[in-house]
Amino acid sequence: MGCTLSTGHRTIMKKIPGYLLKALFIWGMFTLPVFASPADYVYTPAVAQGEREIDVKYGTASPVDSGSAQAFSLGLGYGATESWFTEVYLKQERNGTQNSTLAEWENKFQLTEAGEYPLDIGLITELEAPLSSQVPWELRLGPLFQTEFGKFQLNGNLLFERAFGRADETGVPFSTNLAYQWQVKYRWQPVFEFGLQGMGEVGKWNNWYQQAEQNHRMGPAIFGKLPLGNRQAIKFNAAWLFGASPVAPNHTFRMQVEYEY
Repeated sequence: MGCTLSTGHRTIMKKIPGYLLKALFIWGMFTLPVFASPADYVYTPAVAQGEREIDVKYGTASPVDSGSAQAFSLGLGYGATESWFTEVYLKQERNGTQNSTLAEWENKFQLTEAGEYPLDIGLITELEAPLSSQVPWELRLGPLFQTEFGKFQLNGNLLFERAFGRADETGVPFSTNLAYQWQVKYRWQPVFEFGLQGMGEVGKWNNWYQQAEQNHRMGPAIFGKLPLGNRQAIKFNAAWLFGASPVAPNHTFRMQVEYEY
């Protein structure tokens, strides 16, 4: 007995370019464990066609296995269509004594019209390539969900993370890891909003680590948008995340500033 896609599912599939589907197939062939960056931010599914942005992110976490971790990135993004936003980053990361320079290509797809359904749905893909170190390539992808209740905005994302190419010196077996993000935001005023954020990694997608070995962080967050006129604005968000499991850093500070024009 066969099965067919509904009109809505066919519409969503048409919004995903063919090259991305091929990339997903290749992604399924190679894997290595992937670990979070302290500069990671919570993805949202909305896309604005024609929007351009300069994106700066920074994060620091301590303690980690080798002392402390820091990450910085500078990105340029563009809303290529009404449902596709693409961005390239140059990243610098330090984990203890190891420093890495990386390039990243991020693509976000808005799969439903805002407010058309109870959940707004999107898809994120990120491909990260090392430029100056022996770390492997990394690929992250997953669905993005958003809904609203009055002045509250709720976000929840599931992210599948893999590395491929050069294995590191630990020789850890290939695996597909599952991460998550969530966010609760109270939209008090456009220039200042506040809420909570949480992030974590649970281990292999089909065989989670024991609770004590999972990495969970959560804490307060602030958000805002400062209009500059002529379609220009500065957006910001920042969070102070506390470790909620034994292997998580005790403290993680992350921030993001975007100049939209």
